[in-house]
Amino acid sequence: MPSTALLRAVEVVDTAAHLGGVVGARLDVPAVLRRRDEWVSRYDDSGQVAWAEGVGLSVLRGEARLVGARRVSVATADGEVLLEARRTVVLATGSEPVTLEPYAACEPWGSRDATAVVEIPDRLVIVGGGVVACEAATWLTALGSRVTMLVREDRLLARVEPFAADLVADALRGAGVDLRLHANVESCRRESPRATGFGRIHGGVVTLRVDTEDLEADEILVAAGRRPRLADLGLDRAGLDQAAVAAGEVPDWLVVVGDASGEAALTHWGKYRARVLGARIAAGATGRDPDPMPANVPVPQVIFTDPQVASVGRTEAEARDAGLDVVVTNVPWSAAAGAGLLRDDATGAAQLVVDARTHRLVGATFVGTGAGELLHAATIAIVGAVPTEVLRHAVPCYPTASELWLRLLELLPEEFRRPAAAPSDATGPHAEA
Repeated sequence: MPSTALLRAVEVVDTAAHLGGVVGARLDVPAVLRRRDEWVSRYDDSGQVAWAEGVGLSVLRGEARLVGARRVSVATADGEVLLEARRTVVLATGSEPVTLEPYAACEPWGSRDATAVVEIPDRLVIVGGGVVACEAATWLTALGSRVTMLVREDRLLARVEPFAADLVADALRGAGVDLRLHANVESCRRESPRATGFGRIHGGVVTLRVDTEDLEADEILVAAGRRPRLADLGLDRAGLDQAAVAAGEVPDWLVVVGDASGEAALTHWGKYRARVLGARIAAGATGRDPDPMPANVPVPQVIFTDPQVASVGRTEAEARDAGLDVVVTNVPWSAAAGAGLLRDDATGAAQLVVDARTHRLVGATFVGTGAGELLHAATIAIVGAVPTEVLRHAVPCYPTASELWLRLLELLPEEFRRPAAAPSDATGPHAEA
């Protein structure tokens, strides 16, 4: 939420700068930060507590540890409280940033510092080329930082289609980011850091040795990923091994959800898994069979760079590596009038990956202004196993960006307008997803 609140303002101003007839749009940095704070309730969770209590949940604040099967000890401000679950204990402890050498000695920012930014550094080094790094580079550049990105790999965003990563790289460079691929950081040091809170500059010049060159910055953000937070939870006292729990090997009374599970570290995915879990627990408590969960539910994701990257299902490479014979269609973002109307220099592209045997969509990627709003249709098509001969009759409105679907489907071979000749040997409607 905090990052998206920051990025929305950046996107609107950038779009206005590339839209004929709009003059004078600019960022008011203090106001942008205030709006971010409003959206995160100024980091006060009392509203969520009121919601929880309003639906009949009890909220107990403290440090919790397992002390046995279905038994949890909570150290509260008023003393220890022992709880025992009738059915299930859920671990939803989130994740923690991965700390890499040689950056620990520099006392770097993590993702929470970047999203909670209070002081904008004049010079910022970002280590990493993933989602957090790219999004943070987008908003911090717009808020006034001179950003240098150090990426060890030969591209950004390793898990998206290469064309999408290239478009994001071009946009970051166009915004003024000094993007360095194949960067090798030999050392990092900071002069006289001062104690500070989240989002504030730690003080002291940071000096990095990068490929025989010294690079100085006022702050450094290490965005090297996050890992499940499973340490210090008393797993051993319940007879459990942390590595086994991380691998999903848990007894029937224990469930791990959200970032702690090691699954996709995305809010909407954690919420989905929680809904499935809640239904399962409720079904067990009432003695009825739980609602079945479809196999291979895809994980959609929107990366809120400028342009946005929205993807779901498999990339072309992933589909081919899985042994699928696929047909790929790709069109520029301006192929639909509605997409072109969003800004005068409509930059981006859209791509579908379709199984040649079943005519079902297995992956989709959209890169452009507001691309995230096109994604849910692709998610529905994959989960519903909708073949292209049916999908082509879903009529998008004119002039909207959704007409990109028409352009993409029109590029498929003629046989994709008729039912697949060979019957599917799938065991269920979602087996190809």
